[in-house]
Amino acid sequence: MCAVLQVALDIMQVGRSVPIAKEAVEGGADWIEAGTPLIKSGGADAIRILRREFPNRKIVADTKTMDVGAFEVEIAAKAGADVITVLGLADDSTVSEAVSAGRKYGAEIMVDMINVPDKIRRSKEVAALGVSYICLHMGIDAQMKGEAPPDDLLKKIVDSTSVPVAVAGGITAENAGKYVEAGASVIIVGGGILKAADIRAAAAAIKSSMEGSKVDTALAKKYTEDSLFEAFSRVSTCNISDAYHKKGIILGLKPYIKDGIRMVGRALTVQTANGDWAKPVEAIDRAKPGDVIVVDVGGGWMAVWGELAATSAMVAGCAGVVIDGSIRDIDDIRKMEFPAFARMAVPCAGEPKGYGGIGIEVTVGGQRVRTGDWIIGDESGLIVVPKEEAVEVANRALDVHEHEDRTREEIRRGSTLSKVNEISKWEPVK
Repeated sequence: MCAVLQVALDIMQVGRSVPIAKEAVEGGADWIEAGTPLIKSGGADAIRILRREFPNRKIVADTKTMDVGAFEVEIAAKAGADVITVLGLADDSTVSEAVSAGRKYGAEIMVDMINVPDKIRRSKEVAALGVSYICLHMGIDAQMKGEAPPDDLLKKIVDSTSVPVAVAGGITAENAGKYVEAGASVIIVGGGILKAADIRAAAAAIKSSMEGSKVDTALAKKYTEDSLFEAFSRVSTCNISDAYHKKGIILGLKPYIKDGIRMVGRALTVQTANGDWAKPVEAIDRAKPGDVIVVDVGGGWMAVWGELAATSAMVAGCAGVVIDGSIRDIDDIRKMEFPAFARMAVPCAGEPKGYGGIGIEVTVGGQRVRTGDWIIGDESGLIVVPKEEAVEVANRALDVHEHEDRTREEIRRGSTLSKVNEISKWEPVK
């Protein structure tokens, strides 16, 4: 079969699904998927609505069935699904029952290989059980760690069975083409379409990529360790806070920055005493380009940083300074557009005595900070992200940012924030 584009409606608002699907179809989407979140929030009625709205399109119900295969296939098929998903981790009897029920009710079975250890072996097993499609799927949580479906594994699965193979997870207009080249028959895209302000254009770009064109896009891109500066530079501290479940917030420090300035970099930590600016200044000599100097002064009221230190840091390529204590020369530092955050601004400075240390673990604004952790600051505040979690947090923050872009577009088209999110529907049941 020729490769088809399946748009995955992985949203919880049934009311939003139809207009998004219509735009995706206009852009070239061939199949429409009632995503797992949509089915869980809207039930089988979500499938029925899509069936009625798109009578000539193949409707996929991503039920991710794990047990009672025949029963769940019957529900989805009677609601109008043409293709129904069963997990590859399910027992053989569940898969066989799903296949039998599919034949009875006129539906095909797609087996989702998410989290299956030996995907090639399992693909052969489920093919022998009579399934219609196999799906190599990299789950969203794994995508947030920078993972994507390996195209070499896809080729091996395609070569090991005659069953058409679908691929899902982190597919964008940049990489869709390589999966078609590797043999995928179904390209499944969620965020790469759903989060676009222009759904039609996003779907069209993916179809173009599938047909061999080179497409450049940042939408739904997943970042790795080597590109974290770019990733964090695309999001706000508010996006990061939402994605990181309000963790890492540095409290009590003010942004002494020019409007629109954002600070992103790795921490170089300093500990010093009230008014002792020796170690903060010495840290500039040890800093690498892009570092943020993070100074723990224990909230001391006498300045340990001023315009000359900022000038020296700026020349050295530092990305900014964070001081749990006092700073001075604010007017000059703002003119320089050097990002600075501190507990307070005062006119008086102390003396360079040399107490403390550089590169040791510190506590700033109630948060533990180590050298190498990521520091992000803007006019809304400051956040520290531990280096071990940075890839996942950055990708999740971008996901928040992109979903907000789509919400903003729907509001501009005449909706409201409460309507887009169906706020009243999802309030606690009383």
